[in-house]
Amino acid sequence: MKASLNPTAAAETNARNSILGRLRAPAAPAPLPLPDIKAWFEAHQRHEDSAQRVSRLRAALEAVKTEVHDTTAADWPELLLRLVAAKGLRNLLIGSDTPHGAELKARQPENLELKRYAESIDSWRDVLFDEVDASLTLAKSAIAEIGSLILWPTPAEPRLMSLVPSVHFVLLDVATIHSDFYSAMTAEGWKDNLPTNALLICGPSKTADIQQTLAYGAHGPRELVVLLRHAQPLKPGAAA
Repeated sequence: MKASLNPTAAAETNARNSILGRLRAPAAPAPLPLPDIKAWFEAHQRHEDSAQRVSRLRAALEAVKTEVHDTTAADWPELLLRLVAAKGLRNLLIGSDTPHGAELKARQPENLELKRYAESIDSWRDVLFDEVDASLTLAKSAIAEIGSLILWPTPAEPRLMSLVPSVHFVLLDVATIHSDFYSAMTAEGWKDNLPTNALLICGPSKTADIQQTLAYGAHGPRELVVLLRHAQPLKPGAAA
């Protein structure tokens, strides 16, 4: 009569057989080849010029209640200051050490306070949340296809500058507007230099409750104002 294995020996035998079975099983099929993303996007390019990309970006941004204004490298500070005055803003938050912040500072009117983001959040949290009316940041670039601004926060212009103030002004160089997301990532070398926090902003903050009532400013700025900075002077009547 054949002796039966005790429970422990039986469990060990089953485990060994299971391992051997997996080792002897046929090798897993080779993974499917990755899609040729570059070829797909090259085949679907719009071949737009700068003016067409600007037009598409503007249409997408304005569709979600973003203000968009054309300006130039020489005139943008005056345009920004006019918009600030028209909105009745008392102060404007700028980066701690940025060329555009310095340019605006040089033309600062007496009735507007420019606050620099020069302290840690722990030391001036109450000021940032309760006393700052608006902020100005520079966009790294933009995507015409989806109407998005690309911001890469830095120590000079932290993430909170685009999140906390009720009004967010964004300065965008027209030459940095890409046709689509793939073009932006490849042209700017994102795979080699991706920051910890990259932002895609499509419009002012908005949310809706269960009754589908849309509200702006619940989780961020209630107003987004984009200044499209053109390298060349604008034609008469083009500036907004």
